[in-house]
Amino acid sequence: MNIGISGASGHLGSATVRELKARLGPKSNIVAISRTPDKVAALEVETRAGDFDKPETLTEAFRGLDKLVVIPTTDMTAAKRSKQACAAIDRAVAAGVRHITYVSGVGTRFAELPHLWESYFVPEQALMRSAKEWSILRMAFFDESFLDRAKMSLAQGVYASSSSTPVNFVAREDVAAAAAGLIATEGHHGAIYNATGPETLDGPARAAMVAKVTGKPFAFVQVPLEQLLGGYKAAGLPPVVIDAIASIEDMWAKGAFDITTGDVARLAGRQPRRLIDVATKYLA
Repeated sequence: MNIGISGASGHLGSATVRELKARLGPKSNIVAISRTPDKVAALEVETRAGDFDKPETLTEAFRGLDKLVVIPTTDMTAAKRSKQACAAIDRAVAAGVRHITYVSGVGTRFAELPHLWESYFVPEQALMRSAKEWSILRMAFFDESFLDRAKMSLAQGVYASSSSTPVNFVAREDVAAAAAGLIATEGHHGAIYNATGPETLDGPARAAMVAKVTGKPFAFVQVPLEQLLGGYKAAGLPPVVIDAIASIEDMWAKGAFDITTGDVARLAGRQPRRLIDVATKYLA
């Protein structure tokens, strides 16, 4: 069985390849697909060039694959991300890939551009309509993404958000393990899984965790969304980044990330890590 992983040079893609190798063994037929295949040579699997912005390259990249994991790019332009993912799905179907797994976000629902939900919802719908067999792995908010934001706020000692609604955080490596477990086994056609960590944390709990790990004062403050975005704009962040932040704040406020499941354990065969355990190393 030939299994392809798109975006293999990225953090999630490369971690998924490593998890697959550990699960299937060194002689498994894993194909790492990237627009920069030279960057994935260290993974010691077959590499192929494939660029979501150049769909014509994907035909050869997906040739002969039985299964494929489509990981969205990190491009923060919502309209571009959905077009990229849909192009990859279309090319995979045309190449005869039997089972396609799309990596999405928890709570995904219909939304208009520039909301990030559009970049997940549209490809999910395209996948369901066209793939012979499909599955969707929706992720909670990455531990690492939250901790990067926390790092930037440590000097001020304050973490600001427009909502204190509880949020579930999941380690990137745990999502990779779940993706590997899903794609390496059968019986997942039509399944939508939610890869989450073991708990949700509201705003004050998140700040208290960072303070405990770093030993530095760190408090949560809730501010109106307009004020929050105005601060980012004044700091010089580009509009595409501010739009993405606005989407995330809306997702959090609507409770889209206030969900905890056992899907990581079921798919990966191990329990996901708590945010504080990842933070202890990440913020060291």
